[in-house]
Amino acid sequence: MRFLIDNAPSFRVAELLRAADHEALHVRELDLGTAADSIIFERARAEDRVIVSADTDFGTLLAALDTNKPSFILLRWAGLRLAAEQTRVILANLPNISDALEAGAVVVIEPQRVRVRALPIKKQED
Repeated sequence: MRFLIDNAPSFRVAELLRAADHEALHVRELDLGTAADSIIFERARAEDRVIVSADTDFGTLLAALDTNKPSFILLRWAGLRLAAEQTRVILANLPNISDALEAGAVVVIEPQRVRVRALPIKKQED
């Protein structure tokens, strides 16, 4: 799988995902460390990469643009601070979420559950 790691997770997450035979880049490796979320979003979409972040703004962008790519993994786990732990959690869940990510999804990883929402995000009717 192809990943684009946002600033919040350590650059080591990209290194560890590469060591696990995934194609992963950290935004700092692309000189996008200070780039707006919309720029990172477009890079991920153009390269068909899954964004990994702790920033909910990518979900907001996905909803506003009504698109099915890029997929997005949101790490909502406050105690998950070390790159090795973050990577372990991603890799442990990947067998169950990879099909959804390939099709287009937002995956929220929390301490007690993993939520998957297919893209595009449908707007609620009044």
